[in-house]
Amino acid sequence: MVATSEVRTSPVALTENARTVLERRYLLRDASGALVETAEGMLARVAVAIAAAEPDEDARRLWAQRFYDEMAALRFMPNSPTLMNAGTGRGTLAACFVLPVEDTLGSIMSTAQATAMVQKYGGGTGFSFSRLRGIGEPSATTHGSACGPVSVLRHYDDVSRLVTQGGKRDGANMGILRVDHPDIRAFIHAKDDGVSAQRFNISIGVTDEFMAAAAEGRAITLIDPRTGDPRGTQDAATLLDEIAQAAWRTGDPGLIFLDTINRSNPTPALGAIEATNPCGEVPLLPWEACTLGSIHLARFWDAEARDVDWDALRETAAIATRFLDDVVEVNTFPVPEITAAVRGNRKIGLGVMGFADLLIAAGIPYDSEAALALAQRLARTIGEA
Repeated sequence: MVATSEVRTSPVALTENARTVLERRYLLRDASGALVETAEGMLARVAVAIAAAEPDEDARRLWAQRFYDEMAALRFMPNSPTLMNAGTGRGTLAACFVLPVEDTLGSIMSTAQATAMVQKYGGGTGFSFSRLRGIGEPSATTHGSACGPVSVLRHYDDVSRLVTQGGKRDGANMGILRVDHPDIRAFIHAKDDGVSAQRFNISIGVTDEFMAAAAEGRAITLIDPRTGDPRGTQDAATLLDEIAQAAWRTGDPGLIFLDTINRSNPTPALGAIEATNPCGEVPLLPWEACTLGSIHLARFWDAEARDVDWDALRETAAIATRFLDDVVEVNTFPVPEITAAVRGNRKIGLGVMGFADLLIAAGIPYDSEAALALAQRLARTIGEA
């Protein structure tokens, strides 16, 4: 087993604000609350823990050093749960989860329990409520009526209120409802009072057909998700305007373009994607989790050459991808269904930060064709690395 002391720890150049955030939220403390870790020690801990996925001691030692060097140079950084939890034996290393919500009380309550465990471990959760029958629809098993998606949304918000993620931050959620669900208007306004569901972002799952209907002045048919029966109609343009007005007033809801997402679904045989993680970066199937990391683009500006160091960017992208894939191997989850989905599909998310800083260094206006061309080349280079 490689020890953290075997990693050559070069100093990390951090601002005072960055060090303050690290001390408050990331660095390890002893039982009395005293700091027992430095920024360099944290990165060594993380590098060694993730490199444990490599096949032998020599490979683990090699990759632990490479992982450390990338993070210490601030060229690459994984998501918060990895920094907080790797090598501690506590929590999960992934931030992004999607959990299933089926149209039964058993599913609703078991997902509430899974939500609590995921958020306790440090993850954020996304849900599609589109399979739930509308409010007032009959329930055969109780002779009562369904409470509808908004009530379930608020129940999950209450669950998040009870859980602080890994003891470090509040729970975070994404709630999504298809635009053709009978309860769509109630869902659009679920956060209007400024009090309800404040631990949720909410988004409307729109389709190509809905957007075309809005453009053409047509109505859409609302569909009971349980039976497929029609439940009235709504003018699409009016509904889209109502969504926009609510978003203008409160910041919610957003839009999720379901057909666009599923045209790029890498595993369509496993099902359609209906939801994303809390901030919307990662569309996921039910039970999937995704580990994220970011490349700091401004770190690759070569002032002398007046260009991006493209070779260095390719190297960092390759190392970062290996890091994130190793996270899949060493990660642990509170629910076995998540473990099976993650190991089966191996989704990782390598993003970027510092694009605006790179443009400033290059003297390129943000809203220019040159900025778009640079963004395209950056994305292509990272994607092909």
